[in-house]
Amino acid sequence: QVQLVESGGGLAQAGGSLRLSCAASGNIFSIAAMAWYRQAPGKQRELVARITNGGSTNYADSVKGRFTISRDNAKNTVYLQMNSLKPEDTAVYYCKADLPYYRDAWGQGTQVTVSS
Repeated sequence: QVQLVESGGGLAQAGGSLRLSCAASGNIFSIAAMAWYRQAPGKQRELVARITNGGSTNYADSVKGRFTISRDNAKNTVYLQMNSLKPEDTAVYYCKADLPYYRDAWGQGTQVTVSS
């Protein structure tokens, strides 16, 4: 079993920055990849960024060039550095771990609010 705890959300002004963290615990050796998703009010949850164990990354088009996903294996933590924030980035951000046999684990979510 894997547990994920997000932190770092909050309020930022447009053009500002925030860094989200996701700390993993439990059976971390089963994790194949980590990702950040977000869900805005009235919208479906969407993939923001993903990083594999090998370090390969992919991003949603809407955040390319502004957000960076990274991982610190020694701390079992994945980060999402968000720069040049826009009001449309306002959402609850969730951390997700890809596990074997098409299973996954989710964090509880952290609110990001960007004011114009």
